[in-house]
Amino acid sequence: MVVYKRKLLTIITESILEQALKRDFEKMGIRGFTIVDARGKGRRGERLGNWDSSTNIRIEIVCTEEVGAMVAKHLYDNYYHHSGMISYLSDVDVLRPDKFTVEKSSS
Repeated sequence: MVVYKRKLLTIITESILEQALKRDFEKMGIRGFTIVDARGKGRRGERLGNWDSSTNIRIEIVCTEEVGAMVAKHLYDNYYHHSGMISYLSDVDVLRPDKFTVEKSSS
């Protein structure tokens, strides 16, 4: 079985940012991502997820290292300084690399 190296960019942030992030991803040509509700505890306290204003989401994007770095830089430049957000890159092996490509922007 042949596997291909990719990165998994995981973003955990406030659910209020979901629509803005989805727009950002579309502008960057990101073709696919997964978003799920998340709960946990960190420096900003515990997120129980039982109030809309206190919920978190986890976003996962399988991509190349270059795309992961581009998205991570965008998040840092535009969200990190005023939002509760963390992100990290992990190595993953995929079977269908064509499923994890970025569309070239037409603008």
